[in-house]
Amino acid sequence: MASAELQGKYQKLAQEYSKLRAQNQVLKKGVVDEQANSAALKEQLKMKDQSLRKLQQEMDSLTFRNLQLAKRVELLQDELALSEPRGKKNKKSGESSSQLSQEQKSVFDEDLQKKIEENERLHIQFFEADEQHKHVEAELRSRLATLETEAAQHQAVVDGLTQKYMETIEKLQNDKAKLEVKSQTLEKEAKECRLRTEECQLQLKNLHEDLSGRLEESLSVINEKVPFNDTRCSQYNALNVPLHNRRHQLKMRDIARQALAFVQDLVTALLNFHTYTEQRIQIFPVDSAIDTISPLNQKFSQYLHENASYVRPLEEGMLHLFESITEDTVTVLETTVKLKTFSEHLTSYICFLRKILPYQLKSLEEECESSLCTSALRARNLELSQDMRRMTAVFEKLQTYVALLSLPSTQPDGLVRTNYSSVLTNVGAALHGFHDVMKDISKHYSQKATIEHELPTATQKLITTNDCILSSVVALTNGAGKMASFFSNNVDCFIASLSYGPQAASRFTSPPAAACMLQYKKRAAAYMKALRKPLPESVPYEEALADRRVLLSSTESREGLAQQVQQSLEKISKLEQEKEHWMLEAQLAKIKLEKENQRIVDKLKSTSSGQLAGLAQESTVVVTTAVQDEAMAKASLEPVQSTGLIGILTRTSDSEVPDAESREDLIKNHYMARVVELTSQLQLADSKSVHFYAECRALSKRLVLAEKSKETLTEEIKVASQNITRLQDELTTTKRSYEDQLSMMSDHLCSMNETLSKQREEIDTLKMSSKRQRI
Repeated sequence: MASAELQGKYQKLAQEYSKLRAQNQVLKKGVVDEQANSAALKEQLKMKDQSLRKLQQEMDSLTFRNLQLAKRVELLQDELALSEPRGKKNKKSGESSSQLSQEQKSVFDEDLQKKIEENERLHIQFFEADEQHKHVEAELRSRLATLETEAAQHQAVVDGLTQKYMETIEKLQNDKAKLEVKSQTLEKEAKECRLRTEECQLQLKNLHEDLSGRLEESLSVINEKVPFNDTRCSQYNALNVPLHNRRHQLKMRDIARQALAFVQDLVTALLNFHTYTEQRIQIFPVDSAIDTISPLNQKFSQYLHENASYVRPLEEGMLHLFESITEDTVTVLETTVKLKTFSEHLTSYICFLRKILPYQLKSLEEECESSLCTSALRARNLELSQDMRRMTAVFEKLQTYVALLSLPSTQPDGLVRTNYSSVLTNVGAALHGFHDVMKDISKHYSQKATIEHELPTATQKLITTNDCILSSVVALTNGAGKMASFFSNNVDCFIASLSYGPQAASRFTSPPAAACMLQYKKRAAAYMKALRKPLPESVPYEEALADRRVLLSSTESREGLAQQVQQSLEKISKLEQEKEHWMLEAQLAKIKLEKENQRIVDKLKSTSSGQLAGLAQESTVVVTTAVQDEAMAKASLEPVQSTGLIGILTRTSDSEVPDAESREDLIKNHYMARVVELTSQLQLADSKSVHFYAECRALSKRLVLAEKSKETLTEEIKVASQNITRLQDELTTTKRSYEDQLSMMSDHLCSMNETLSKQREEIDTLKMSSKRQRI
């Protein structure tokens, strides 16, 4: 199919290319014609321009001549006008003057007539000369064009010949120069070859001595350290641990994961197909709820009911195979022991298919023999019977190839290693065949379902069952297609992975040898881990982090304390200034109070003794309240907090009136205590705020540092993981490079020997040629 599509696409592309090529030729011809037309039009345009210029020149000359004649006529008319008044004045002079004027007029008229005729004759001559000139010019131009074309052709031929001769001359000169240079280079190479032969002989001697010494040393080491060479025998070489390819293992595990998903989809589709087929047997052609079905269908339904015990193990076997492929193992056919269990489960399912196939065919024949079956339905049943046979044959073919692939893990002599690739390609072909069979089954069953739905006796139960069977068949078709494409895409990887094994060994000799090799691999990994030496003792990382945090917190606390001290000093200076201010205000208030008391005392002495007590009481109350208001306004204190004592002082009765000094002391002491309390609270709040600010700042810096350390640690972890993978890859590459270097050394020695022999032969030939030249 793919080749036919490619051929069709290729034919379409060839047709399009031929069309485009023909169009291109037509376009080229059109372009050439247009270029020729444009050149001809340009020539015509030049000719027209030249003729136009000549006509303009002639027109200019004629206009100039006409102007001259017009001026001559004007002069004659002026003379005539001058002669007329003279004639009027000299009427009396007689007929002689009139006759003279008439004669002059007739002379002028004749002269004018002659000039007009001459001008007309000149115009005719000019026109004839112009026509003749144009004709001659055209002939000359055509002749010039032909001569130019001939000259161009002759010049092109001459240029081609000269260029050809020049090229041949240059080529001969270049060949001569090359031969001279080549002769010189050959002479130099001969001299250099002589020198190189001498150097190579010295190097060969040195290398021979060096390699002989290394060979003796390596032989002594082998004789002393190596008891036997296990690479000579394939059975012993199979026990050697191969190089670990982590990418290969991860890829094989990923492929196994995808295969497991496809097998799970296929298993669910097969379960649904067998289950819904069992339900259909119970419904059509005879409904088991109404009448008993035939013994054949009863037996077929009984077998189909057991499908899960045969289909489910396929998923379990694939799951065990996926779990056996890990990153630490070596995945080749000799080590995949779980493939044998999957092959056994597939064999049991093939036995199940073989068991139900005759019953399925007989059931389809029974449907064809029923009275409800039409000719179209009978044809679809025959096609389905053929498809079921093909499906069983495809599964048997697939099971055969899977069993062959499982032989290397159990019986190493059962399958030759050279046949692995052919078996894998046949597995891919079998999967594609399974996909084709399922497509045919889906097509034929969909046609059968549409025919059955059109029957008058078709129930809703039958329609839903047919739809379920169709959906399961479609799922089987999609799963088979995905599995076939997946296997065909990865068959190259499977074939390439077959060479993954011990060096210089054709295969693993036996499954026990593969198991021993895996054990040796684990021991080698444990030994490599044990060789890692611990780092020298240093300050633990956690202690270093704790010390760094303490250092940062101490610097933060020191900065916070310095800020607190500075702020407290500023507050102390402000409080000292306020204290001095309030002391001055208190002295002024005391002086005012003494003056007021003195004034009140003087007034009291002048007034009556009966009104003395009331006036003194009222005046003292007024004065104290005024002083209190002034102090409250200056101190900017809240009246709510200081009204307790004032209210007590203002509500005192006449019998409990204190004197002025005691009341003033009480007010002063109250306000001083209140100021001290508020300042202490303010200082405490400021100190707490500064402390909290310092703590918050320290915590924010710690958080920033912790985030930075977290980022650095994550980057270090990434770098460490990358270094680990890089070192692992480098370890494998270094091993391979050492082995390649040894092989290259041996190849280099062989090539050196060959080059020395060739150079000796060349020297001999050069000597012979030099002798011949001398002779």
